[in-house]
Amino acid sequence: MERDVMEFDVLIVGGGPAGLSAAIRLKQLNADLNVCLIEKGAEIGAHILSGAIMDPRALTELLPDWKNLGAPLETEVTEDRFVFLSANGSWQLPGFLLPECFQNHGNYIISLGNVCRWLGEQAEALGVEIYPGFAGAGVLYNDDGSVKGVVTGDMGIGKDGQPGPAFQPGMELHAKYTLFAEGCRGHLGKQLEEKFTLRQGADPQVYGIGIKELWEIPPEKHQKGMVMHTAGWPLENDTYGGSFCYHYGENQVAIGYVVGLGYSNPHLSPFEEFQRYKTHPKIRATLEGGKRISYGARAIAAGGLQSLPKLIFPGGALLGDDAGFLNTSRIKGSHAALKSGMMAAEAVAEAIAAGRAADELSSYPQKFRESWLYDELYKARNFKPWMSKGLITGTLMVGLDQVVLRGKAPWTLHHTADHLKLKKATECAPINYPKPDGLISFDRLSSVFLSNTNHEEDQPCHLQLKDDTVPMKINLALYDAPEQRYCPAGVYEVLKDDAGTPRLQINAQNCLHCKTCDIKDPTQNINWMVPQGGEGPVYPGM
Repeated sequence: MERDVMEFDVLIVGGGPAGLSAAIRLKQLNADLNVCLIEKGAEIGAHILSGAIMDPRALTELLPDWKNLGAPLETEVTEDRFVFLSANGSWQLPGFLLPECFQNHGNYIISLGNVCRWLGEQAEALGVEIYPGFAGAGVLYNDDGSVKGVVTGDMGIGKDGQPGPAFQPGMELHAKYTLFAEGCRGHLGKQLEEKFTLRQGADPQVYGIGIKELWEIPPEKHQKGMVMHTAGWPLENDTYGGSFCYHYGENQVAIGYVVGLGYSNPHLSPFEEFQRYKTHPKIRATLEGGKRISYGARAIAAGGLQSLPKLIFPGGALLGDDAGFLNTSRIKGSHAALKSGMMAAEAVAEAIAAGRAADELSSYPQKFRESWLYDELYKARNFKPWMSKGLITGTLMVGLDQVVLRGKAPWTLHHTADHLKLKKATECAPINYPKPDGLISFDRLSSVFLSNTNHEEDQPCHLQLKDDTVPMKINLALYDAPEQRYCPAGVYEVLKDDAGTPRLQINAQNCLHCKTCDIKDPTQNINWMVPQGGEGPVYPGM
């Protein structure tokens, strides 16, 4: 198929904080560079979801005058609380015992989507070409095997795989260097890791799923700047996870739940655990009388330093959560994404200035090794492995690791891939979740409605099964079809025909692009691919 070709000095795939930071830094270093950024969402910020509390350190390095430039960092943290929940009670950790990683003095409660929209404006003002609604569908290679760029997805392909009346072929975007900043579990990043064996010597990446709602609450209940994290109920002590509740803006609360995807009980539903959590008396008291205004979910790369792949390959690099720079102990990744984008951009600018193209950007990992970000991730490297050993053991050992040893323990713990940890359904106790009340707790479909998710139905399913027989033969038979529960959007359903024969129904139009199915499927039979550009959720203020 003949495609249009566009040539750039630098191509960036992904309009999150890492990609936008790289674009801005490139133009700061060399205004003459031709920099292009593509984003699969309908607009910059459409697919961005995070807690979120931002440490402004990296932003200050990138744009020192960010306050005068109107950056949407408006609610500074005024109070930190860490609370352990039981079924009906709670206990707040005294402030003097609060580890440094949970202290947020000087940080801001934000909408990361709004921050990215603002960063996009800064990038465009510097001359960056930004194309939202264009998904990177495949990687292009030069004859020597180095990365040449990407091809964007075809538009107007029908379910039968054939071009329809509105067919438009994707474009080839070529560049001297291509930076991949797709976010957590990027589908092109996954391909690059395999082609260039980038994970050789690294731990497998491990993940959590974060589910978030945005609420408007009565003014008398609003405590602007207050940050609360919880652990314990409703999860069992052997399951990694916890909540966040951030008061910011005008009577708004960002509330959410993170469940580590290394859980073993296939009956567990992260979505239902979140809905149940909100019914706890301490949480219900905040939300009662309020209104839920938005919903979304996304996976979180939680492996830390020991799970980082090799960052570079001929012709490009991995940035942000495409590599896994999130600091799990601080529950923060946006500052790390910004810093990674800056370091990669500096390496690219140096290479182009030296007349190089499509080689390995060796100064990027070197810059990372010498940065404050490396030091931060090194101190946090044992947090997730310890907490994965259970709430009680994990809390005690994290206290030793973070408070007593200050993150400098003479050992590094390691990870096992999440999909390997699921036990058979017969080995685990079923979990009976209460029905949603429609006031505090809700069902999946009404939640997905609030995410503004939309996909054209007449297109190939972007959730691909490597083997169509596996869902019934293995997943249902051994694990009671866990995809029905780990998906936070009701994408996967087991239905029966008139003869009572079960089959898997994939409601791809509901997909939030969280990538949980690609991560947690026990046989790794599900492969998440990009749908047509511009589709998926449109998150307002998330």
